[in-house]
Amino acid sequence: MIVIGGGPAGLMAAIGAARNGAQVTLLEKGNRLGRKLLISGGGRCNVTNARGTDHIIENIPGNGRFLHSVFNQWSNEDIIAFFTELGVPLKEEDRGRMFPVTNKASTVLDALLQELAKQKVNIVLEAIVQRVLYSEADRQFTVQMKSGGAFIAHAVVIAVGGCSVPETGSTGDGYTFAQHFSHTIVDPYPTSVALVSHDPVIQGKDLQGLAIREAVLRLHDPRGKIIATEEGDVLFTHFGISGPAALRVSQYAVKSWMKHRKQPLLLTIDSDSHRSAQSLIDQIVAIGHAAPKKSLRTILKDVTATSLANYVIDRLQLPADQVMAEVNKQHLVDFVAYLKAFPVHVSDTLGLTRATVTGGGVTVKEIDPRTMESRLQSGLFFAGEVMDVHAHTGGYNITVAFSTGYVAGLHAASQVYMK
Repeated sequence: MIVIGGGPAGLMAAIGAARNGAQVTLLEKGNRLGRKLLISGGGRCNVTNARGTDHIIENIPGNGRFLHSVFNQWSNEDIIAFFTELGVPLKEEDRGRMFPVTNKASTVLDALLQELAKQKVNIVLEAIVQRVLYSEADRQFTVQMKSGGAFIAHAVVIAVGGCSVPETGSTGDGYTFAQHFSHTIVDPYPTSVALVSHDPVIQGKDLQGLAIREAVLRLHDPRGKIIATEEGDVLFTHFGISGPAALRVSQYAVKSWMKHRKQPLLLTIDSDSHRSAQSLIDQIVAIGHAAPKKSLRTILKDVTATSLANYVIDRLQLPADQVMAEVNKQHLVDFVAYLKAFPVHVSDTLGLTRATVTGGGVTVKEIDPRTMESRLQSGLFFAGEVMDVHAHTGGYNITVAFSTGYVAGLHAASQVYMK
């Protein structure tokens, strides 16, 4: 059998198939395997998430329920056991994220490459697939190469990724292969991508470089309804908003723009999510009582980042130089209200090529959720981001890749024996 694509899904599909007795050829268009894996998790490779299957599916907003059967066969716990067996001890960090103890993605890739060698998987690099054909008469696939050669197999796993981070080789090739077999492609769109804003606070670079930990972001639709709430770190940049929380919100913004006329959406940022507005006000009042001769600006800089305090003071035209003993409490209320719902209007994302994950792809309606086999073509399987499945950051996407890859490989191997 043949696996097309040498990313996380393809590597695991090849291993899963080989472990179950198939002779596997793995085709990778680039000059090395695992390029996207090496840059995942900031170069540390967040191999999965330690929390339960229900939690993981909740963090796969793009057709997560489709994966119930997959996770029943090969779950996050199986991924952890798999790497432990390969001699890659893992450690759990915040929010259940699992990393190799070495903090190096190369440790994960090296273990996978050693397992491929152990399972005698035939690896062909710089193998650019031109098309995938099937002969009913011979009941076999022909994978034609751009170079002119071809590979013959009874089963094929397409695991070439989507079209985000194209420098890793994900350029949408799998959609063309799937369409040859009459598969429907949900138009690709960016997810897990930074947000662009044209607001003065961004364009003026007032807060560029400001990082807010554990903020709560609320995205509002054009009518003011909250359509997404996400918690995590936020970074103000020269173009807009980035950081894990912004990446999690991005897909909801994109989907809103896809449904409605594209117009700026209000994003409010709670910069102090662990304290209520009243507790913040009480803190400021208490500091003011202890230091009544200090200026309002000096006191406010004690409760939040200096750049943020200065910006809000100027934005609300507060009497910054007034001593606390003379400050009207309403000024404190207004200041805290702004901190708890800092407004930014987002109008775009950095696009598919800058996205971490691709939304859209081969519709899951045409894929058997138990096996990852095409419902339209026997012997054709899909794994990973080429399908219309996408997750939040935090080890969820790579869990999808590893799990769907292994299950696709397992059942593709069975298909080979059935032939």
